[in-house]
Amino acid sequence: MELGEAGLQEQPFRTHGRPLVFVHYSSQQAAFEFLSETYNRERGLGLFQGPPLAGKTAIIRHFAESLSDDAAVAVVDGAGLNTTALLEAVLSQFGYDLQFSSVNELINMVKVFVLQQTAAEQPPLLIIENTHALNPSALRVLCELSSLKVRTKSALRLILASNRSISSIVRAPAMDAISKRLTGDFHLEPLTPSETTDYLHAKLRAGGCFDPIGVLPLDVCDQLHMASAGWPGVIDRLVLLALAKAVKCPIGREYIEHPLVPDGTPSLFTDDAESATSGINGSNGLNGDGGPPKLFLTYNGRTLREMDLTRPRLLVGRSDHNDLCVNSRFISRHHALFVRQGVATFLMDLNSTNGTYVNSHRVSNHVLMHDDVISIGNHGIKFHDPYARDSIKLEGTGFDDTVIMKNIRDMRKLLAKENTQSLPIASGSAFSVIDSDQQDAT
Repeated sequence: MELGEAGLQEQPFRTHGRPLVFVHYSSQQAAFEFLSETYNRERGLGLFQGPPLAGKTAIIRHFAESLSDDAAVAVVDGAGLNTTALLEAVLSQFGYDLQFSSVNELINMVKVFVLQQTAAEQPPLLIIENTHALNPSALRVLCELSSLKVRTKSALRLILASNRSISSIVRAPAMDAISKRLTGDFHLEPLTPSETTDYLHAKLRAGGCFDPIGVLPLDVCDQLHMASAGWPGVIDRLVLLALAKAVKCPIGREYIEHPLVPDGTPSLFTDDAESATSGINGSNGLNGDGGPPKLFLTYNGRTLREMDLTRPRLLVGRSDHNDLCVNSRFISRHHALFVRQGVATFLMDLNSTNGTYVNSHRVSNHVLMHDDVISIGNHGIKFHDPYARDSIKLEGTGFDDTVIMKNIRDMRKLLAKENTQSLPIASGSAFSVIDSDQQDAT
């Protein structure tokens, strides 16, 4: 559907850049109060946490812009930054465009600026996004900066933001300088159903729509809340998809995506996710031969890739952010999901357009056996696990109808991967294959 057909003059559900309008809701207001209180405390150092697409970045940027023009504020994305990159980013945000030849010069310049500002009763504020992804050396420098004082006052206000729990990082012995200063820990909450409706209609009005309820009726807003679990970034993406698929207004409930994930998928936003990478139920993901199950991706009889199935779950589809990305027009954005439970491997089709087949039979969910051949589009995936030979034993591992359900919380986690590379997936676990059909199509 074209924007004009929905009464819109511009796209209000943006997934990148500055929001068209900043819509207020209760958890966001509480977050503002937390950020403001942290900034105004002499020892202010706070943790600001919430899952991907929870709206953290929008809140942080809006808060930074709300401060006076005289305030020195640096908002830095810490993902992958080492000591040098972190210090350069901080200085750049504080308005310095100087070339330094060593780390010592960089850190000394940051210290001088911070101490001078605090002595002038204008302590600077440093906000680090994706704190969990900072290089350990950068974390050590962060501890050094947090220890700076002017008389009895801490010289630098700090807000450490993350899309997962960072409590274990902060409490580590090496982070003692930060843990001693910690003044607050805030976790974002999702929108309520009524707030979701207000959020959607406010964005439509900001985009030029005079009849928001004629585009997104109340029952559809409720459906969007259920599908997104109330997280703003997920809501925006679901509406974008619905607008693209719908033919006319009002948008019907059938246009709201509901990806399926199994109940019990390990949480991606807690410290428990770290332990999940080593295995499930004590099995460590290993089969009876002492190694993990293997997947062989094939195309026209040719093996394109071999990978070990060592993760609790592996997502397959066309999107770049799947664990196994196969860039073919015959494969859906999120096509299928492999799940390990104990020694068994479970395959679930995610309502793909062209279906998922095991040994030429279409399946919605299936407990995999050794040498099963899975077909998705024009590609094949051969499942290799010599342990998986006893169907009675494997089908008794807890994969029943109660496992196959629309779990709102885990669906939100699945969609959240579209906007982040910070989820606990081991580096190098994803790979992309472009087939000749896709090249012709593009």
